[in-house]
Amino acid sequence: MSYLEDARPAPFKRYCKALPLQADAELLATYRRLHAPGAAWPEITQGMREVGIVDMEIYLAGNQAFMLMDTVPDFDHDQAMQTLATKPRQAEWEALVAPFQQTTADATAAEKWQLLERIYKLGA
Repeated sequence: MSYLEDARPAPFKRYCKALPLQADAELLATYRRLHAPGAAWPEITQGMREVGIVDMEIYLAGNQAFMLMDTVPDFDHDQAMQTLATKPRQAEWEALVAPFQQTTADATAAEKWQLLERIYKLGA
């Protein structure tokens, strides 16, 4: 699959993360529905924007989720994740999606989504 992207008008930081999901077809289908366009709660997307996340995409490969998160240039990941955890309905959202994820029920979003190390980049 390919995806046409808009050009970014300004510099940004990109974070790539991974999260293992339960290997269950029904759970994966529900997880997809929860993340379909317009399905995520408005408070969740608003909270992400408020902490400096300008774009986010989640991809699935089997039961492995991969996130691309683009942020403002001065984004402090650890601080932003702590702040995001206090935003309206964030804890409720985390509780909703926790059964789909291979993680503990009390893990924070920052603990669930593991940062990936970039080992190659084409270009400059």
